[in-house]
Amino acid sequence: MMNWELAKYCFLTLAVGLVVGRAFKMLKVPAGWMIGSFAGAALLACSFDAAWMPSSTRTVAQVIAGAYVGCSMERDDIRRLRVIFRPTLMMLASFFTLMIAAGVTIYFVSPLDLKTSLMCAMPAGVNDTPIIAADMGADVPSVTVLQLVRQIFGIAVLPSLVVAYDRYKTSCGHVGQRSEQAHVRSTPRNVSHQRSLVSTMAVLSAAALAGLLGQATHIPGMTFTFAIAAALVMKLGFDFAYIPRWVRKACQVIAGCYLGSLMTVEQLSAAHTLIVPILVVVAFYAANCIVTGTLQRRFFGYGRTEGMMIETPAGAADMALILEDLKIRNTDIIVMHVVRATTVIGLFPQVVNLICHLWQ
Repeated sequence: MMNWELAKYCFLTLAVGLVVGRAFKMLKVPAGWMIGSFAGAALLACSFDAAWMPSSTRTVAQVIAGAYVGCSMERDDIRRLRVIFRPTLMMLASFFTLMIAAGVTIYFVSPLDLKTSLMCAMPAGVNDTPIIAADMGADVPSVTVLQLVRQIFGIAVLPSLVVAYDRYKTSCGHVGQRSEQAHVRSTPRNVSHQRSLVSTMAVLSAAALAGLLGQATHIPGMTFTFAIAAALVMKLGFDFAYIPRWVRKACQVIAGCYLGSLMTVEQLSAAHTLIVPILVVVAFYAANCIVTGTLQRRFFGYGRTEGMMIETPAGAADMALILEDLKIRNTDIIVMHVVRATTVIGLFPQVVNLICHLWQ
């Protein structure tokens, strides 16, 4: 049972995260609720050692985010899996190439071993990757720091740069509107005929049960995936699923507080010794976002912002929560990031092991 001291820290973490998240949102920072709550919790953790969130918070956030994604999808979104096969394949190929290129670069310019270098560059979750790295015998602290940098860059920095770049190009006369091939829905998303507290509790309960089942498989990423599947069944099969906006915002705050509470002074100190690998990861991911995002636009008709957001290295759950803040309504992006999360976690570690075995 959680003692009162931990309960106090948990309440304090949520309170600080909520206040700072609200401030960031008022400043119109993209994904302000999540980034602000992360910053507030991280400051509390590193400056006062007073931040704490239960480990189950990660599961809760994945379940709520999965329910939100499931409720945001419609039948024709599922049908588009066949249509978006090629852009999804391009996205996966680009991230695979990026992992190899960035990992090998880190290996040659830093004291990190090859396995650690590749895991540092892997586009997977900041919570799942260090666990996998430990099982594989990699340097877990280094992987944790680099994955945290990747996630912060993907959530807090890159979307802002994408929006700024799009505005700049538009001001120069290069219109970034999508072609007719892109999928954009004219009707509001996340709308059910049963918009009630009961339908919200029903879909969250179904997503929670499915998420726990996915977690029991011990396959990283399955909690989120199973929660999405349960919400889809509730939405498309029974039309009895509705997630109001305030639940999404609450999930952003909870997720941000959890990630921020994981920060330690030791991790910040370790980041100082990993400056070169950090620069490599940031440079490679930024270049991939611009180059492959442009290719996504040219070959598959996505808008300039959409194409680059497809190649943004944030987590699937994070992307699902912040896309609406960026006023991007194209469901293709959410579906592709879900596919990316599942594929990367399930396949890329095995590829890393194979590369390291052949390298010897």
